[in-house]
Amino acid sequence: MSQTPAEITPHILQVNGIDLYYETLGKGEPLLLLHGGGGSHADWVHAGRDEFAGEFSLVMPDARGHGRSTNPVRTITHRQSALDTLALLDHLGISKCKAIGLSMGGNILLHMATLQPERIQTMVVVSSTMYFPEQARAIMRQVPVENQTPAEWESMRKRHYHGDEQVTAIWQWLRGMADSYDDMNFTPPLLSKVTASTLIVYGDRDFLYPIEMAVDMYRAIPKSTLWVVPNGNHGPIFLEQAPPFIKTALAFLRS
Repeated sequence: MSQTPAEITPHILQVNGIDLYYETLGKGEPLLLLHGGGGSHADWVHAGRDEFAGEFSLVMPDARGHGRSTNPVRTITHRQSALDTLALLDHLGISKCKAIGLSMGGNILLHMATLQPERIQTMVVVSSTMYFPEQARAIMRQVPVENQTPAEWESMRKRHYHGDEQVTAIWQWLRGMADSYDDMNFTPPLLSKVTASTLIVYGDRDFLYPIEMAVDMYRAIPKSTLWVVPNGNHGPIFLEQAPPFIKTALAFLRS
């Protein structure tokens, strides 16, 4: 385990048949940070964790089957991950919170905000989607499982702590989403149930989801704002795009 600041506290919650790992950091009103598919809570170190912790009490889980969270059944859905996260909020006594979700994390937030709208007060959804368009499915079908490079194995082993079987299960899940049609299947009437003030963040060069999908979400979610990141690809919140994301997200969360 890498060295972490003393104020970061690790936890494990047994819920819905898994050990759900999460960390807490900071003081103030709760802010939930949900990572992307194939990633872990640690990714937020590179996308505003410390800045957000200066104003909020962060709750940063590893989704089932990711990072240090287990997943004995191996299957993963965004909806089940949303139920896991709602159970985590119940465990922490958090009746409502603000939240940021990246890709998979944003998809999880869409489920949370439609399953229990009163729980999410304000949310930032980055590179999330109403459904998987064909261009995304074509890329998912090409995710290698048996033929990943040594560099990819090394990268994944650093982020996921339950062995090569866990890593393989993640790649199988990413590829299997190409044939999933019920997990991510949001319609405008369903998204109209969202009561959270919502910032939709999209890169204008997202290779998975065309920008038109962001516009569709913007029109469907009642209290929404759309930010299109110029020259942004999928998940435009890292590297040189991190500072403007942090500034914009904090301003939105404060409002």
